[in-house]
Amino acid sequence: MRAITVGVDGSGHAHQALEWSVREAGVQHAALHVVTVHPVATNHWTGKPVTYPADEGAVAEARQAAADAVNKAVAECGEPHPASVSVMAVNGVAAQELVKASRDSDLLVVGARGGGGFSRMALGSVSSQVLQHAECPVVVVRHGHEA
Repeated sequence: MRAITVGVDGSGHAHQALEWSVREAGVQHAALHVVTVHPVATNHWTGKPVTYPADEGAVAEARQAAADAVNKAVAECGEPHPASVSVMAVNGVAAQELVKASRDSDLLVVGARGGGGFSRMALGSVSSQVLQHAECPVVVVRHGHEA
């Protein structure tokens, strides 16, 4: 396995997915690519993300938060470490960006749900879309289970 990609959004589900990914990348001697998406509006006609100057600051904050979470997870998970770790933050639509990232990955990892308001759902909308459209195998890590 060359590369594992994990989507993070700051939720508890994403944190467990990140921990699982750090451990798996270490065992597989794989690179770990962490993707976080600052959500933005989409154009009604094209479906493409619409960004404004203020979004650049928000995406930088999202990248820093993801990098901090990665550093903490790598330190907590111990050896073996992933072969390499990269953190990417983008403005966009989470499911679209994760599906795009799956094109260059051997495995895509997501939490079962993000921070959305429907806490009783077993699977969130982003995870569901990723499962249906990813171009590599997908692991969905359920919250509350050993990472």
